[in-house]
Amino acid sequence: MSDSSRDTAEGAGWGTAERGAYRRLMPNQAEKISWLDPRMLWAARNGVLASWLGDPTGETRARWAAQRAAAGAPADRVIRRDDPDRFSFLVIGDTGEGGDPQYAVVPGLLREGRDTAFAVLASDVIYPVGSADGYGPKFFRPYRDYPAPIYAIPGNHDWYEDLAGFMRVFCDDAPPLPPAPAPRPLGRAWLRSLLWHRPRAGDGRHLDEARKLRSAPGQRAAQPGPYWAIDAGPVRIVGIDTGLLGTVDAGQGAWLREVSRGPRPKILVTGSPLYVDGKHHPCPVEGGGTVDDIVRDPAHHYVAAIGGDIHNYQRYPVRLDDGRTLQYVVAGGGGAFTHATHTIPRVDVAGVTERDFRCYPLRGDSLAFYSALYGRRLRLRRFFALTDAEAMAVIAERLGIGPTRVPGAPPRVTRRMRLVAGLLGTGRRPDRAKRFRLPVRKMYTSVLSPGSATYSPPFFKSFLRLDVSPEAIRLRCHAATGLRAQETDPPVEDEVVIPLT
Repeated sequence: MSDSSRDTAEGAGWGTAERGAYRRLMPNQAEKISWLDPRMLWAARNGVLASWLGDPTGETRARWAAQRAAAGAPADRVIRRDDPDRFSFLVIGDTGEGGDPQYAVVPGLLREGRDTAFAVLASDVIYPVGSADGYGPKFFRPYRDYPAPIYAIPGNHDWYEDLAGFMRVFCDDAPPLPPAPAPRPLGRAWLRSLLWHRPRAGDGRHLDEARKLRSAPGQRAAQPGPYWAIDAGPVRIVGIDTGLLGTVDAGQGAWLREVSRGPRPKILVTGSPLYVDGKHHPCPVEGGGTVDDIVRDPAHHYVAAIGGDIHNYQRYPVRLDDGRTLQYVVAGGGGAFTHATHTIPRVDVAGVTERDFRCYPLRGDSLAFYSALYGRRLRLRRFFALTDAEAMAVIAERLGIGPTRVPGAPPRVTRRMRLVAGLLGTGRRPDRAKRFRLPVRKMYTSVLSPGSATYSPPFFKSFLRLDVSPEAIRLRCHAATGLRAQETDPPVEDEVVIPLT
């Protein structure tokens, strides 16, 4: 088994430049997405419009649900499979940028997923706006050799064209929704409708040709809508759709409470993680309560909640008042740009401390990665670029923790290293966070980091494999660096056994 980033710097991808063979899988001209491009931001404007002028996704989702019910989808939205009591499946989050970082995940995924029963895509299947013609290079082509069905829940980017492309691909080629009633003139909804991004004319004309790449009988899957449950072996996997703004409408909330009942162990898959970056985001349900209230209810028997949207891996083992431990996981590292982990402050939330918390990339690797990236962009490499050992050392000082990877005596932390760490938004201990908060950190995490896609390894991507038995689930986070050394033997960056009995 390959070394992981917790073992050696080489396991993280440092010290070698031999790129893997994944580029053979890619189209000749792959789209490059930059979130600093004003045209891209304008195309993806619906999230901002929804937050300013009202979020229409609950109403649109209800219309999709009614259409699927009329087409014969099961009323309980449960997919009943005949998997044995022992089986495995994959979870891949935030995949569809269509460039090097997405395709770099594929060789390891095919290796580790060769005997799995199915895969689940958790959030943002297609960037930037979920268009139907994006599915050829960003879904059908990269996963054409994965032999099993793929189910999906949408992310906010899939909603930027009102879910039309997503529904066509995953829900029996669902036809477009009829136009909604015209809003009252001069109101907020009327203004929103004037500015709303919609599919371009002719979108999807290449979809039938793209489907041929995943047309084998064993690859076919149909789901009853954007939210669903899968009964597989001894577990139920519940996938929810959190729309544009990370919320659940009343209709879906009622369904979630109903489908969560009973003693069968359950895993939640959501587009909005419930714990992320050291904070709790319980996810409100329209009409009252939260998704996490439902997940924590001992009568519902959830053992894990896995969320996409944030493009890295994080795990929070939260011990509940009744003695159970719920594994809250962020799994959005499947192909989009990497969200920094070095901005995560020292973890102390819901009883979870640094001793229990896990993330990938490691904070030091994240800081080294971004310091090199901005050193190149600003042409200040000698000032900005930190080695992985320097980054590990300054992270340890700022958070008051020991270095995760100790190759030898750590380097002395200098004023330059501290300044670079501060400029790049590096987290701190909670007792120092307010005293030393810099405006640049908020700017970095909300503006600079999302534009920082890279097309040179290491990419620090990841995916999950879950091995299910009647007694337990073994969850493993596998790394994908894009380098030949780890390409078909993806390192295990984290592993946990979740008891079911």
